[in-house]
Amino acid sequence: MSKSFTIHDLPKEERPRERLVKLGEQALSAQELLQVILGRGVAGESVAVTAQKLLSQFGSLEKIAEASIEELSLIKGIGLAKAAQIKATFEIGRRLSTHIPSYKSKELTNPKKVYQLIKSKLKDYHKEHFYIIILNSRNWSVAEISIGSLNASIVHPREVFAEAIKNKAASVIFVHNHPSGDPEPSEDDLEITKRLVDGGKILGIEVVDHIIVAKDEFMSFKEKNLI
Repeated sequence: MSKSFTIHDLPKEERPRERLVKLGEQALSAQELLQVILGRGVAGESVAVTAQKLLSQFGSLEKIAEASIEELSLIKGIGLAKAAQIKATFEIGRRLSTHIPSYKSKELTNPKKVYQLIKSKLKDYHKEHFYIIILNSRNWSVAEISIGSLNASIVHPREVFAEAIKNKAASVIFVHNHPSGDPEPSEDDLEITKRLVDGGKILGIEVVDHIIVAKDEFMSFKEKNLI
């Protein structure tokens, strides 16, 4: 039986970890990055083969990141420990990508600034997530209100403005995502926004905007004169 190929059969300068140190992480392919995360293979199978199996099974790094520990563990060479390593690595990346930049409250009246603020939180979700950005004279904060298809039972003015009142909001901005990739508002979006604007008027809390995030696009109700 022929000897199984391993990383150690490569010249040292061609091994993924050494290449990363010498050339930087951006020089590595997806398969090489996975090899560095996994560290080593298992008996009879090199880490290069295991990494390739992951990519073949799930199709992309994005799909690997979405896979559960149980799904990852079904791949030969990926036990619970390595599956946990993979999940932890992608979660670190996700948290870094959703880091909220520092803006002043007055800057968030600009829809593009709002989009830049929250796009990383919303663009990869597979369900609709509804957020409120709470603004006052000194600072701002973000709170998630609901998850699910946007309708009156999911997003109710009572729950939305309870968060705003608790945080002494002078004004608010609403943001939610469209997993379909189409930023145009639905009938439900239009109806709910009208109810929320009317509720804000009663409470003395201005609704500055409602922004829909769809992948790498956004739509502002304010820019479309819908508020």
